[in-house]
Amino acid sequence: MPRILELFRHYEIHATWATVGFLFFDNKGDLVKNLPALKPDYSCSRLTPYSDISNIGENEDRDPFHYARSIIDKIAGEPNQEIATHTFSHYYCMEKGQDIKAFRSDIEAAVAIMKKFGLAPESMVFPRNQVNPGYLNVLEEYGITSYRGAPWFCVGKEESFFSYVRAAARLLDTYVRIFGHNAYSYETIQRSIPFNIQSDRMLRPYSRRLSMLEPLRLRRILSDMEFAARRKRVFHLWWHPHNFGVEQERNLGFLKKILVHFAKLRELHGMMSSNMSELSRELMQARSAESL
Repeated sequence: MPRILELFRHYEIHATWATVGFLFFDNKGDLVKNLPALKPDYSCSRLTPYSDISNIGENEDRDPFHYARSIIDKIAGEPNQEIATHTFSHYYCMEKGQDIKAFRSDIEAAVAIMKKFGLAPESMVFPRNQVNPGYLNVLEEYGITSYRGAPWFCVGKEESFFSYVRAAARLLDTYVRIFGHNAYSYETIQRSIPFNIQSDRMLRPYSRRLSMLEPLRLRRILSDMEFAARRKRVFHLWWHPHNFGVEQERNLGFLKKILVHFAKLRELHGMMSSNMSELSRELMQARSAESL
């Protein structure tokens, strides 16, 4: 993650880092004291993280996999970086057993711990892209003005026949333009609040098995960016930072090629980099101006 931040600083990239509330705590005692009042009762018990709390370490020094205070501080100290919420507990909004009351309790806990950091989340990324339309009003209640939507094939749910169909579609679309460019106009995003800043492309990590297809993977992303830049549309690239943990040099080298292309598009077509909260504020101002 420090290496990603270094690239972002060099190429002046504005990014949103969606972070679960669990990672903000200094120690297990504080975490346990600040758990949500209501918790999801998933039909699939392995989805809940709460049963595993007793097994984690006491703090970041002893267990860096379950605490991230130092990394959050580093992100917050960098220019142009936004820390958004990824819910408190990596909450799954479309799985059986959970409901809107437990979701509201989860978001309340996530917002509360961020406020202790001096942060007020304006953006939200739903875990596994499970956007539940019935829950969007809860985001508004807590001042969250945007979320990352996703096309149908990027929504992850518990294993079923359709989960395999979605996975196959995602993989194919990584290399071949199956579903078009998916870049969205400002007018489309502006239609409803919270703003749906739809994801256009997931940056998959390097795969040795599919290494021969790397030129296609890169061309797919760069052509999407070109399309968006020429038409003044929004292109939203996303990934999980930990995906770069293996094959770091190849993954970071691939990212650098994308950022070099962005710099070219910025010079030729005026393409800009914005994080989700910045784009939301811009869209909000445009709505206000239109209503005058």
